[in-house]
Amino acid sequence: MYDSYRPHPLLAQVPLTVSPFINLPTSVTLPYTYKTVSSILPPSVTVDPSNPDGKARYVVSSSGEHAAHPDDILAACQSLEQHLNKTRSDADHAIKAWKDSIQQRELAEKRRVAPGWLDREEKLLQPSRASTSPGIQGEAQPSLLDSSTPDQGSSQMPTMVPHDEGEELDRAFGGLGVK
Repeated sequence: MYDSYRPHPLLAQVPLTVSPFINLPTSVTLPYTYKTVSSILPPSVTVDPSNPDGKARYVVSSSGEHAAHPDDILAACQSLEQHLNKTRSDADHAIKAWKDSIQQRELAEKRRVAPGWLDREEKLLQPSRASTSPGIQGEAQPSLLDSSTPDQGSSQMPTMVPHDEGEELDRAFGGLGVK
């Protein structure tokens, strides 16, 4: 172990030369108007004197009216980003719900026009007979096309009665009482 004040034996063998191009520093002469610096530091300009425990608000706006700490600015930016993301997702959900409602309305309209067509795998619609009178449901009424002779079919057909347009208007709008 070597003494820290003694040079290393290998380094002691290297001769030192003084370069004429190096100027060693000289002592500085102080002016007569020199004043010593106070040993007490002034209060920090970054600390708010009314709230010394709070964060230093040293980021000042260009107008000088507002000041904030970078953590406060970062928190405000993050809350704004969260608000924008929430608003965007709410808008996406609203658009999706709107498109779904349009699709459901179109599907309901298609089911109204062709009931059972979209609900089953087989795509063959068969009409059912609608009964004209509620008392005769068990009996099948003969069709006009099933009649063998034209006289039989014509005897069962109701006769057409000419309508008076004035009576129809009176039924629709009521009588005017003009006689």
